[in-house]
Formats: sequence, structure tokens, C-alpha cells
Amino acid sequence: MELIDELLEDAKGRMSKSVDSSRGELATVRTGRASPHLLDRIMVDYYGAQTPLKQLANVATSDARLLTVTPFDKSSIGAIEKSIQESDIGLTPSNDGNVIRLQVPELTEERRREMVKVVHGVAEEGRVAIRNIRRDVMQDLRDLKKEGEAGEDDERRAESALQKQTDDAIGEIDVLLKGKEEEILEV
Repeated sequence: MELIDELLEDAKGRMSKSVDSSRGELATVRTGRASPHLLDRIMVDYYGAQTPLKQLANVATSDARLLTVTPFDKSSIGAIEKSIQESDIGLTPSNDGNVIRLQVPELTEERRREMVKVVHGVAEEGRVAIRNIRRDVMQDLRDLKKEGEAGEDDERRAESALQKQTDDAIGEIDVLLKGKEEEILEV
């Protein structure tokens, strides 16, 4: 059935996007290690426009605990520094007029546990998004059957294929979560 294949293909694409979105969200959660992704969500007020930090500066990891932010336009260094201070990442910037340095402190045991809760929340949001996609597509399949566009066997086959896609996508999120959790808890 062409319609069913289209629905399944659409579901697969949307689930893949949800997994990628969860991957991106997990990358922005701070661990004890410096990663340029920590600054991905930071927006800077650049001449009155909210601009992503990565469009205004080069973010690099000098070593395991140090991030350097080199603005393309030296006059924006103050605005970048202010945005980092006001963000929720909990890092204090220091600059020498050319480069902003961010020291990533060791995480305390308590902070590690908090971060694990945060990543579990992010993973759960991803799982919910995937289940919602499954629910929507299941509804579309039932509608096709009601309208006589698909037979019961086709619907059943499509539902089991959809369930497999759902399980695969949720499994991918679980693998991402496990990796991030290990990264956070690693001392």
C-alpha cells in the first residue's frame, strides 16, 4: 500500500528528527568536561538582534576544563561575556580583551546527581515526542482502514512496522541517555 508506506516513511523521518533533537539537547548539558556544545543555546544581543553565539565567535576547547571564545568582531566581546554570565550554564567568563576564557569546574557529587536528573528529563521528552508521532500515525492508519483505503491485514502489518520504528527510536534515545549519564558520573 503506497499510502501506508508514505505514512511509515513520514513517521520514520519525524522520529529521526526527534532523536536528533534529543541528541542536541543532551549535548548542551554540562558535564565535568569542556565542550563547545555547552554554548550552543547562548544568544547574544548583537546590535539589537538576538544572535546565536556560534555566529559571532569561534568556540574551542583548549583542554579538558577550558573553553575559549574568540569573537570575530572584538567590539562584541562585552555583549558575549554578558550573555554567558546571564545564561544558565553556570560558568564565569574572564577576558583579556581578545579572548573570553571559561573555566569548567569539577562537578560535585550533588551537582552530578542533578545533571543526571536533567538528562533523564531530556530523554523522557524525546520518548514522549516519539510516542506522540506513533499515536498520530496509528490514528491515520485507522482512518485509512475506516475509509476502506487499507485492509485489516495491511493495517496490522503497518502497525507492527510502526511499533518497531518506535522501539528503535526510543532505544536510540536510551543509548544516548546511558552514554551521557556515564559521562556525567565519570570522575
